[in-house]
Amino acid sequence: MAAKSIALITMSTRGARVGPTVADFVKKIIEPPLAADNISVASVDVVKFNLPVYNEAVAPAMVPDKASFQYAHSKAWSAEIARHDGYILVIPEYNHGMAGGTKNAIDYLMHEWKGKPAAIVSYGGRGGTTASEQVRNSLSSMGLRVAETRPSLSFNQPDVMAAVGTGKLGEATLKTWGEEKADGIRKTVEELRELLLQPNAEGNVAKP
Repeated sequence: MAAKSIALITMSTRGARVGPTVADFVKKIIEPPLAADNISVASVDVVKFNLPVYNEAVAPAMVPDKASFQYAHSKAWSAEIARHDGYILVIPEYNHGMAGGTKNAIDYLMHEWKGKPAAIVSYGGRGGTTASEQVRNSLSSMGLRVAETRPSLSFNQPDVMAAVGTGKLGEATLKTWGEEKADGIRKTVEELRELLLQPNAEGNVAKP
């Protein structure tokens, strides 16, 4: 396989958040098998792009064919997403649903995502399954090809308040995930790899 790039995207935006810790946990599992297939993993954190609620004058579907982004944050986010061949979205669940920051980041763009493969890993007090289904619906409707397996990572009960309140994830939770969830993460990555081998029907290719 020719060299490919997967963006592992931390989608949480709260000040106290466990998203980066969850993404690091996922990365340690997925990097070895992907590297064997000449697929690199790039860590991307939505927080670093400082995306406000969408404030461009043009609709994302108009860019780049009929219009352009005005603001630096939109241009930077667009360039980052466009340069990758596929995505793994690490998403939180808040109040039994998709986080607003997650939806906002997805909705900033259209053609940069469209036609490419994506996988979803959710986390939360109950694993984030509702948020995962909502994100799957959004991505699929936008033309992305979403891996069927969507791992959901639940906090161990003693770790819930610390995770929510301070952004600290307990070792007990990480140990449980390593024992019970690693195979599911490997499975979704294998599905993502297979999707990468398929032609992009939309004609999108990652930009250098």
